[in-house]
Amino acid sequence: DKSKSYVDIAKHVDTHFTYKSNRNTTSTELKWVHVVISNAKRTLLGIYHKIKGKYLQLYLDEFCYKLNRRYFGNRLFERLTLAVAKSYW
Repeated sequence: DKSKSYVDIAKHVDTHFTYKSNRNTTSTELKWVHVVISNAKRTLLGIYHKIKGKYLQLYLDEFCYKLNRRYFGNRLFERLTLAVAKSYW
C-alpha cells in the first residue's frame, strides 16, 4: 500500500525486500502479510501511544513473539518449560 509509514523503514532495518503484485493476485498471495501488518499497526497504536524509533525493534519483537505463540493455549507453560530446558545459557 502507499502508506506514508513505510517511507523511513530503511533507517530501522538492515534488509528490506519489496514485492509488487497486481490487483488480482494481491488478495490471495499477500493476504496474511496484510493481516499481520494490520494487526501490528493496531497493536502498536492501541498499546503504545508514543513509539520511539529507538525501541521500534523491541516492540516488533514482542509482537512477533506473541503472534508465534497465539495458538499454544494450555500448552504455553509446557512449551516455555521445554524452551528453558533446551536453553544453552
